[in-house]
Amino acid sequence: MWSIALRRALGLAEVAVEQALQGAAVTSLVAGHFVHGIVNGVEAVLLCAGGELGFAVACAEFALNAPCEVLFRRGLHVGLELFAEQLRELRGVLRLFEGGLFPVQTNLGIALAMRDASHAQVHAHLGALAVEIRLQLIEDELLTKEECDQADFGENEEEIDYEKIYNARFKVLKLAYKRAKKNGLMESKAYRTYLEEEKAWLADYALYMAVKDSFDGKSWDQWEEDIRLRKPEAIAAYQEQLSAEIDFYEFLQYLFAGQWAGLKAYANEQGIEIIGDIPIYVAFDSADTWANPKLFQLDEENLPVAVAGCPPDAFSATGQLWGNPLYAWDYHKKTGYDWWMKRVACCFKLYDIIRIDHFRGFDEYYAIPYGDETAENGEWMPGPGMDLFRTMKETLGDLPIIAEDLGFLTDTVRQLLKDSGYPGMKVLEFAFVAGEDSDYLPHNYDKNCVVYTGTHDNDTLQGWYQTLSEEDKEMTKEYLNNPYTPDEEVHWDFISLAMRSVADTCIIPVQDYLGLGNKARINMPSTLGGNWMWRMKKGAFTDELIKKIRKTTEVCAR
Repeated sequence: MWSIALRRALGLAEVAVEQALQGAAVTSLVAGHFVHGIVNGVEAVLLCAGGELGFAVACAEFALNAPCEVLFRRGLHVGLELFAEQLRELRGVLRLFEGGLFPVQTNLGIALAMRDASHAQVHAHLGALAVEIRLQLIEDELLTKEECDQADFGENEEEIDYEKIYNARFKVLKLAYKRAKKNGLMESKAYRTYLEEEKAWLADYALYMAVKDSFDGKSWDQWEEDIRLRKPEAIAAYQEQLSAEIDFYEFLQYLFAGQWAGLKAYANEQGIEIIGDIPIYVAFDSADTWANPKLFQLDEENLPVAVAGCPPDAFSATGQLWGNPLYAWDYHKKTGYDWWMKRVACCFKLYDIIRIDHFRGFDEYYAIPYGDETAENGEWMPGPGMDLFRTMKETLGDLPIIAEDLGFLTDTVRQLLKDSGYPGMKVLEFAFVAGEDSDYLPHNYDKNCVVYTGTHDNDTLQGWYQTLSEEDKEMTKEYLNNPYTPDEEVHWDFISLAMRSVADTCIIPVQDYLGLGNKARINMPSTLGGNWMWRMKKGAFTDELIKKIRKTTEVCAR
């Protein structure tokens, strides 16, 4: 057994896939697990491993009478006569699809054993071929392994170096783009289909990124007036002038779509669901704001009238000035919240569950005059409330959504959460204040909630516990009823407490499983620098730790 990493060199998704050579068993790999997203046709990838008699066909999104394309992976050593014979058999099977065997679109992954090869043998002989089917930069000869290995992504095992990753990935990805263009990938049916399906957002995004690069990365409000205000003649001129750069950014999204689909499919096959965390707001300097100014509270120069944030409280005397543009909710309502429907639908292509940040903002949002340096002069304004979520249910159906309802909650926010039916969040680190019966204490939970020991915005359990006052620390010991637990092991008491709660879902950050202190904190809200840099060291999850996690989960009936 050996392992290949679809490295950060791809700059997109890091996936470690266990493979086998020379007939060794492959762990849970079927070709169909790695293909997704082709709506107007069928992509059938023919795989053969090392001369064995096992073939696999990966197909996704079958449609009535869709044409089938059979691609033979380069570099396979199989006799031509044997290949030709089995290819004829394969085509005979594929004609069933063309004949309308599947009259509606269906997500399918099909493994076919040709000749005398069993399904299990197909699994066993996929070998080094089924790493990532939609697009394999190395296997498809868009990059060499040496080029990926030579890229400098930083050597610190415990911290992410974003600058190095940013600079290095574009070097290798531009190499891949040049070769893909030379090899005709941009003319392939799969690529053209992707561009057509995603054009509603992709065209504006790619143009935005290309123009932004041409202005040395400046925010779009600092561009030349004609393109800043999206005058048609300026749009046409930049599209022609920056056509290669636009193509490059479309190519990157195509790569990511394929890689992410592969990762998600593999995770789902292992019984793992992915939660996507989406903010309520978008950045001002974004393709969303530049391309859709009517959606936001902007003036005639497309500059914000007011921006988002939170008012002063016990934690901040001047409040939090986020600076995001605010939505023009009246306009959204007139469009049937079309932009929001598309946004949420797109998220559910990527994730199994989504968590919507700052749920309170849909009830009331805090508007701060644009140009203010603090959040002190803002005011609360009415949001769309249940009208948005009723429309979402009517349009998209019942969706697995988590509402981030942390912070100060009013009665109207609580009612909105109840009316929506979405589970709210409970964070154990918020629960233990001496003398208070907090909503975050487990005995106050109802089943429809998600309990966290802590979130990405909190300190680790160990970091938090070590800074508690003596009164608060004493309360935790009384509540946990385990005064003899050593401080260095107390995180396990909180993990067990969360798991034993009635909460429908329990989420434990890996830093808490590892018992790490505040150096492993991932984010400090409203601060710049040093955030989102923590990296888990290779081998941190030992066999002993895995057994303990499993045992704790079983004992707590999770």
